[in-house]
Amino acid sequence: MLVYADPLQASLDNSMRNIGQQWEQRAELFLVSQGLSMVARNYLASCGEIDLIMSDQSTLVFVEVRFRASRRFGGAINSVRRAKQEKLLKSAKRFLQLHPAWSAHPCRFDVIAYDAASSIDNPLWIKAAFA
Repeated sequence: MLVYADPLQASLDNSMRNIGQQWEQRAELFLVSQGLSMVARNYLASCGEIDLIMSDQSTLVFVEVRFRASRRFGGAINSVRRAKQEKLLKSAKRFLQLHPAWSAHPCRFDVIAYDAASSIDNPLWIKAAFA
C-alpha cells in the first residue's frame, strides 16, 4: 500500500485510477458487443499490467485501453509507445507461462483508444496493433 505525505497527490492518483477503470469497463462492454469473451481483467505481472485479456473465437487477445482528454500530444492511440509494447509482450509471455492451456492459441495485441472528441460507443479499435 502506498502512503502519501501529500493528500492531494493521493487523491489525484486515486481519481486517475478510477478514470482508467471506467474506460476499461467501457472497452470491455464494447468488445463483448463485438463478440469477444472475457478471460481476465487487469492482469498484473512483475513486468507490467494488461488491461483486458479476451478471447476472439480461438485467438487470445491482449488489450491495452487508452484514454486521452486531448489530442495535443498525438491522442490516445499514439500513447502506446515501444516501451509500453515491450511491457505488454513480457506480461503476455508470463500469462501464457502461468496458463499453459492458452499457449496453443494464436495471440494478438489490440489497442482500444478513446479521445475526448471521439464517441464513447465507437472507440478506435486497432486489431493486431503490434507484435
